[in-house]
Parts: sequence; C-alpha cells; structure tokens
Amino acid sequence: MYSTYSPYSLHTLRTRWVTFAGSFVALCLGVGLLTVTGLALASSLDAPQRAPERFAAAPVVVKGADTLRVSTPIGTRIQKLAQPRAVPAAAVAELQTLGKVTPDRAFTVHVAGPVAVPVGDGPGDLVGHPWSVAAFASYEITSGRAPRTAREVVVTGTWAKPGRTLSTDRGDVTVVGTVADRGFEHAVFYTDARAAQLAPRSTQLVVAADPAAVRNAVGGIPGVQVLTGDGRRFADPDPDRDREALTALNALFGTAGGVAAFVSVFVVASTFAFAVAQRRREFGLLRIAGATPGQLRRTVAAEALLVGALASASGCVLGRYGAPRLARWTVDGGLAPDWFRIGAPAWPYWAAFSTGLLVALCGAVTASWRAGRTGPAQALREAVVDNRPMTRTRWLSGIGLLLVSALLPLLADPGDLLHRKSYVSRPMLLITAVALLAPVLVRPLTRLLTWVPARLPGAGGMLVRENAAAGVRRTAAVAAPVLVTVALTGSLLGTAATLTAARAAETRERTTAAFVVTPAAGGFGEATLRALRSVPGAELSATSASAVYVLEDGVALIRSGARAADPAALAATTHLPLVSGRTTGLDDGSIIVNEEWERHTVGQSVRVWLGDGTPRTLRIAAVMRTGTGDNGAYVTPANAPGAAVDRVDVALRPGADAATVAAGLRAAAGASGAHVRTGDRWVAATHPQTDRTTRLGLLLVLGIALLYTGISLVNTLVMATSDRVREFAVLRLAGAGRPQILRLAGAEALTVVAVGAVLGLLVTALDLAGIAAALHALSVPAALTLAWAALPWTALAVTTAGCAALALLASVAPAARALRRRAAP
Repeated sequence: MYSTYSPYSLHTLRTRWVTFAGSFVALCLGVGLLTVTGLALASSLDAPQRAPERFAAAPVVVKGADTLRVSTPIGTRIQKLAQPRAVPAAAVAELQTLGKVTPDRAFTVHVAGPVAVPVGDGPGDLVGHPWSVAAFASYEITSGRAPRTAREVVVTGTWAKPGRTLSTDRGDVTVVGTVADRGFEHAVFYTDARAAQLAPRSTQLVVAADPAAVRNAVGGIPGVQVLTGDGRRFADPDPDRDREALTALNALFGTAGGVAAFVSVFVVASTFAFAVAQRRREFGLLRIAGATPGQLRRTVAAEALLVGALASASGCVLGRYGAPRLARWTVDGGLAPDWFRIGAPAWPYWAAFSTGLLVALCGAVTASWRAGRTGPAQALREAVVDNRPMTRTRWLSGIGLLLVSALLPLLADPGDLLHRKSYVSRPMLLITAVALLAPVLVRPLTRLLTWVPARLPGAGGMLVRENAAAGVRRTAAVAAPVLVTVALTGSLLGTAATLTAARAAETRERTTAAFVVTPAAGGFGEATLRALRSVPGAELSATSASAVYVLEDGVALIRSGARAADPAALAATTHLPLVSGRTTGLDDGSIIVNEEWERHTVGQSVRVWLGDGTPRTLRIAAVMRTGTGDNGAYVTPANAPGAAVDRVDVALRPGADAATVAAGLRAAAGASGAHVRTGDRWVAATHPQTDRTTRLGLLLVLGIALLYTGISLVNTLVMATSDRVREFAVLRLAGAGRPQILRLAGAEALTVVAVGAVLGLLVTALDLAGIAAALHALSVPAALTLAWAALPWTALAVTTAGCAALALLASVAPAARALRRRAAP
C-alpha cells in the first residue's frame, strides 16, 4: 500500500530535481521581487526633516497667508493658494514699531548672453533677491563688493566674475561681487530699491524683534504665519518638495509593487500548477498502486511546503541585496531625491515570505486536487493527451473576469480610467482572464500559426502542430510568461502614448494662434509685454496661470487650474471646446467651466475662491467638454490677482505677413530669452511625448516585470523540455536524427512564443479599445485612431524577439543535453 512518508518525497525530489529546481527559481525570484518593491515602498513613507536654508540666520519670519481654509460639516478643508497673499500693510506698519523689517522678494532672472566678457551663460534657474536678505542665509562676500546701484548685482558661485556684464531679461547688469554657493539656489542679488521695482509684491518678511511680540502683533490676521526655529524652513522655496517627492515616489513604488505582485503570483502559481500537471502519469501509477486522493494531496502539499519555505527565505535574502540597487537607480534617474535610501522595516520580508509560501501551496494543492479526483486509468490517458484542460471553475472565472474588464469602461467614470492606477491595473484583469481561457485558444491558434509549415514537405511542421496542440497545458504554461510580457509592454506603453497623443490633439484643436511666445522662465516682465504688443500686424492674447477653488457636495474643496485672459483676445487666438455659451461672454463677473464641475449650466452662479483666496460668486458664461483633464477654467485678469503672464498667443491681423510678424516678435523678445514658435511647433514642443518622469516610471515597472517574466520563460521551458526525454527517445528510435529533434524542439518553442505573443496582442488591443472608449466618452476627437497609432510596435517587436531568443536557447540546450543519453529500446 502507498505511503506518504518522507522517503518517497525525497526520492521524488531526486528524480524530478529539474521540476523542483524550476519551481524553486520561480518562487525565489518572485519573493525577491516582492521584497525589493516592498522595502522601497516602506522607505518612501517618511522624509527627513530639513533645516532652514534661506532664513537660517533670521530671527523671525512673517509669512502671508498661503493656504485656503474652508469650514465644512465634516471639518476644515485646506488647499494651497496659487497666489499667496502679502502681509497686510497695516500689519507691516505695526511690525516696524517692534524692530527692523526686511521684505523678502524673489523673481526669476534669465541671462540671455554676455555683453562684455565672452564667458558661457550662467545657470538656467537664476532667482533674484534684494541684497539685504543675503545675510539671513549667511552669505558673505568672497570677491568684490555689495551692489550699490540699480545696474549692479552680486551672484552666488563662480560662474561670473566681478566686472562681467550680463544681458538679462531684467536689463543689462554688471557683476560687482560674488558669494559662496550654498547649494540650494543660484541667486542674483540686486539693491533693495531695484528688487522692489522688479518685484513690488512681497509675501514674507524678516522681523528683528521678540517672537512673542511679533505673534501678538499679527495674531488676529487670518492665515499669517510667524516662523521661528526649524519652522523657518517653510519660508524656503518649495518647502513641501520632499513630501511631494515622496508622494510621487510612493505612488511609483506602489504601482511597481502591484505589478510585481501580480506577475509574481501569476508566474509562481502557474509554475507550481504546471509542475504538478507534469506528474499526472506518476499520479496515475500511484493510484493503481493503491494511493488515495488524500495521500496524493498531502504529498504534494508537503513538497510545496518544503520548496516554498526554502525558496521564499532565499527570495527575502535576494531582495535585501536588490533593494539598495533599485534605490540608487531611482536616484540616478531623477525619480527620487538625493537623500532617498532603503530603510530596515521588517514587514516587507514577512509579507513577501507569506505571500510566496501561500501562492506556492495554493498553486500546487489546487492542481493536485484535480489530479486526485481523477481515476487511475483516466490519469494515464490524460498524461498522454490533454483531453479536458478546462474545468468549470476555470471557465466561470475566465469569462467573469473578461466581462468585468469589458464592462469597466462602460460603467465606470471615463475620467477614472485615465488615472495611472486604473490603466495599470486593468491589463492585469485582462491578462488573468485570457490566461484562464488560454487552453481554449491554444489549439486553434496553434493550428492557425502552423497551417503553412504543416503543409510543407516533411513531417516537421506536422509534428510541431500536433505536439503543441496535444500538450495544451504545457503550451499554455510556456506561453503564459510571453503573454504577460507582451501584454504589459503593449498595454502600459500604448496607454501612456495614447493619453499623451490625446492631450496633444486637444491642445492642437484649441490652439488657432499663428505664434505662441513663452518666457524662458517664470513670467514676462512689463517691458517685454509692451514690446510684444507694439509689433505691427500682431493681435496678442496674454494669459496667465492661476487657479480657482470650489466646494462641491458641501464637503470637497476642489482646486481647478485656471487661465486668466481677455475674452476678445482669447476668442481670436484660441478655439475652446465649448458645448454651450460663448467665449466672448466672459467678463469680470463670470467664469468658463467644464462639464466636470458640479454646476455646469450657462447662467448658473457658482461660489468660488480665487487664486489668492478671495471669495467670489461668478456667473457661468460658457461650458467646455471635460476632455482628458486639461480643459481647466477661464477667468479674466481681474479674477487672477498676482498671476504673472506666462504665455502670449499671437494671431495675425488681416493683411499681415507671417514672416514679418515673426521677426518683430523675436526682436521684441530681445534679451528676455523668450521662445517664439509657430502654433504647431509650440504644440509639438510642449506635448512631444510622455514626460520623462512618467516614462522612467513605466520603464521601472516594466523592467522589473519583464526581467522576471523573461527568467520565468526560460525556467518553464527548461522544466517542460526536461520532461520530454521519453518523447525524444521515441523519435530517435523512429529514425529521427539529433539535428532534426533539436530543430523540432526549437520550432515548437517558437510556435509557443508566437501563441503567447498573439494572446498578449489580444490583451493589448482590448485594453487600448477600453481606453479609446473612455476618451470617446470624454469627447476627445478621433480617440480610436489615436489608440491605434499609439501601439508601441517597436517595443512589442523587440519584446517578442527577446522572448523568442530566450525560448530557443531554453528549449534547444536542455534537448541537446537529453539527447546525449542512449535511446533504450
């Protein structure tokens, strides 16, 4: 009678070491992948505390209101203001009675080129300040002297020496001194009087007085902050940059972790299930020998537990060494700040180990459950040909997931499908659905792909077709990594390209201007705007970026990007995607919104807060379609206080010559460094492709997944080929030569890769069709055409070719090793 004692399990481990080694490798790498992404995710939860930089030596910093606070029934809702407020004049006057008050000012400076000394241009991110605030960052003159006149400046670093004359968008200036570079900014210091002319508005100031007295002076003014000690860092430029960087990094690693978990679970479960399916003949013989279904299941569970525990522990060790390398790559690629490091949390190890062990047990036990229910004679028959690869549970699961994936774009909010979390997770549902239904598709696909080779002279093509079609489980198991690889590549890259193309199409449709002028940095100065307006034949629409805030459902404070423009000029240079109303209906008492707003009917009134927090009730003058999210609100300049002009659209007046106008615009831009482009070139420059951060993030996610699936493809093929020793021996006894058998093994591997690639393309097509449906629902023009054009054919071809090369190597090499043995009669 059969027994489940360890001697049999140990004997099985020895005789089927390739199968167990393959399972071990798949699980070890999968757990390692989970550990790496888990450690990276855990390390992106907390940012280090920064010390004050620009105001490290300031006694007290008083900062104007920079947040909007709105009370709701469920608490106070807070949003950052687009245009922070200045400290009220009455408060400044009272503070001056307590001690010296030094206003801080900051404005961009662009060096167009040297005038006197032919030295290269300076840093591209120069920022101007009054000289009086230099002492609060402990700047000290290292060469030259302090500025005394409006045309004199001091710069940080050594890029410009004293005596050099610079041509800037703020006028020609002479460097009279330098200070040491502190590492957090490239500053240009003007006299206080000149800085006040260039930036009349100051949102924060330094007070040389007792902090308690300062707080008493401004305590009753809403939003005004008194910063001392470490709190002075909130007066530095972009004080939330670390938190925002961590938020983006957390989203990236969360996405990578989700994809890694899916790929790992998918591959490990299919590998362990395939390893059990390979042993159907063995199970049939054991059933004949008297083994019960329960004994078979306990044996498989014991083996899976042993292999799973060892592989999961090894994977945790592997992940410990891999995580720091991932962190360095993200820092070098600009995805993470310089200070990002992997910490030492324990939960990623436990989570990865438990997940790996659980998936291994579930995959093996589920497959063994079906094998245990099969009668001895039936098990032996199925060991030769896969007659019933589909179970009722598999049918229901596959069809259910396919229906959910198909109905999701129709039932969900179309805008939600365009978010990264949605378009990354949706392909996983499709991949799982197609993988579950793969045994149904394998036979017809195999016969279709081998239709021509099977009709060529010789038996090779026919054997390839019949072997792949008869071994449905083996073909589906080997095709699974290819399916995942091709589907993820096509879906993620294709979706990102589709959304970029859709946004570019929307921008192109909106832009009717002949030329678009944009500043080198920040906003335009008044002198540059006056020069541009004086160009003959040019009709200008100067717009500025701002924001408006609206309370929806009484509890959600929503920030909406807004552009401030003159209505008549806007109508002449821009074609807004309006569904109702007119652009020229916009005035100081109205607003243009899109259909996503809770109130979006022309003539309705909506209560909003402007970019500086001023509450207003505005009438809706027109409504735009929602689109991909770039159709923000439009207001007049009166409703965007403090917003600097950052774009000038130029239309040609009747009879004006385009070349003459272009030359006039370039001359007017002069030393400001502004870019003058045609409308089409501006669209191409601002929407050239997926932005670098998104592209690198996708490459990170894909790189992790594809590396694992590539190794899994090799692993699964080695397992499958090693199980065909008997088959190869039969072919040799039938007269087949060694080269013929190797060609047969290689051809079968390429056929299976082709099956997986076709299934992956099917997933990609279904996924992009869903994205196109969502874009069509959002009124994006030619959505299906954009999705088709965005298919990453090059990446798909490279991925498929890589899978084919790996499959060829992983099938021919084990086959050659197996053929070294003498074929026994």
